[in-house]
Amino acid sequence: MTVTAAERLESAVRQLKPPAGANRLVPLVVAGRAPLTAVAVLALEQYRIIDSDRRAFLHLAQRSTGEPAIGTFFTAMADGEYIAMTRLHHLATACGLDEAAVRGYRPRAGCQAYPAYLAWLALNAEPANVVLALVANFVAWGEYCAAMSRGLREHYGFTARACGFFDFFAQPELGDGERALAAVRAGIDSGQLTEAADRYGQLVLAYELMFWNTLADVAAEQHPPH
Repeated sequence: MTVTAAERLESAVRQLKPPAGANRLVPLVVAGRAPLTAVAVLALEQYRIIDSDRRAFLHLAQRSTGEPAIGTFFTAMADGEYIAMTRLHHLATACGLDEAAVRGYRPRAGCQAYPAYLAWLALNAEPANVVLALVANFVAWGEYCAAMSRGLREHYGFTARACGFFDFFAQPELGDGERALAAVRAGIDSGQLTEAADRYGQLVLAYELMFWNTLADVAAEQHPPH
């Protein structure tokens, strides 16, 4: 029985759904209990992540010249990073950060593990497998971003402009858009989509959670439990 692209994608999303409570930062923001410092560090880390991820996506697009649907997917992802960077500036401003703070920041290893692994995938993995691994994770990332936006609006007084970075990634089409389905379908039809995608996805999820929980540790440093 042939598995459709939608079925393969739905299966990956289901298998890679993060366990409840796995992300320790987002509930703090939703409850208004995270210090603004943790959100500021998130913004500072994202400056490095976005630049790295954009280059990784462009490299994956270049490696996908034989499969236009896959190349189009990664080109669109790279274009999205430009939009994310523009919106990130507004988040940084809302956190009280200036250019000097961005330039002088030293990134944390736990936050940069995700883009480092994506760069590894860009160099070593079959692009079709990277599509599935990433799209499955985008669902969780989008849900986390939507929750961050709600929490920052409700408890921190952030405006729509300040929350634009999170709102951009909370858009559902990032997870289940036609480009993603077309890319997965191309991977199936070409035989390039393999079980390796599931292994990649598991590591992507682990590094995703490492990012958030490194920031949760920053929050704990600022507001240690009594």
